[in-house]
Amino acid sequence: MPDPSRSANLRVAAYFEAHIEQGPIFEAAGLPIGVVTGAQGQRWYEITVTGQEAHAGPTPMPRRRDALVGAARMIDAVNRIGLAHAPYACATVGFVQVCPNSRNTIPGRVFFTVEFRHPYDPVLTEMDGELRQVCEETASAIGLEVEVKEFWYFPPTLFHPDLPGAVRDAAAMQGYPHQGIISGAGHDAVYMARVAPSAMVFVPCVGGISHNEIEDPKPEDLTAGCNVLLNAVLKRANTEG
Repeated sequence: MPDPSRSANLRVAAYFEAHIEQGPIFEAAGLPIGVVTGAQGQRWYEITVTGQEAHAGPTPMPRRRDALVGAARMIDAVNRIGLAHAPYACATVGFVQVCPNSRNTIPGRVFFTVEFRHPYDPVLTEMDGELRQVCEETASAIGLEVEVKEFWYFPPTLFHPDLPGAVRDAAAMQGYPHQGIISGAGHDAVYMARVAPSAMVFVPCVGGISHNEIEDPKPEDLTAGCNVLLNAVLKRANTEG
């Protein structure tokens, strides 16, 4: 997305965005409207674990430097880090590549990704330290080498309170039950918040499924979201000097 701050002539009084929740919270709670107050920060990592390829038959267990065993322990630790910082933390390993990927060869190299999300930067920093420590300790314990490379960081975003307030007022005015929420995913509003007050309206989606052909928000929830969006925009437009 282009950087809005580079346009000298751009003036945006406010930015509103409506979106499906992409999660299960509002459907489970029976709420038609989510008032988004900000978005989680993110840290992305690429981790390479290096051991020694060797034949699976002749190599005794105590003599092995199995990169996949080490990576498996690290991946389990990623999940534990996420659980330890509940309820807001998310910790995900979404990609694993094993080399040479042969059924009778001890893996000599494993590459995998880690993604951390949390709405508070100090907690993200704490999770970062825990990841690096567990990777080093795990590798050292079984004679492996490990490289932890953070290649992307996106800080948490807190929306200006005036605009989520307008969304909240619009929902209340129309009698829609609603609840505040921090977005777990990035959206255009996160970037627009750098140059203008921003806010989002969430509506439920069946099963919390998105990025999938079975993604299915209900028409009545979409109607509620559009009504809230319209009235929030009108309120902001009528109060903007």
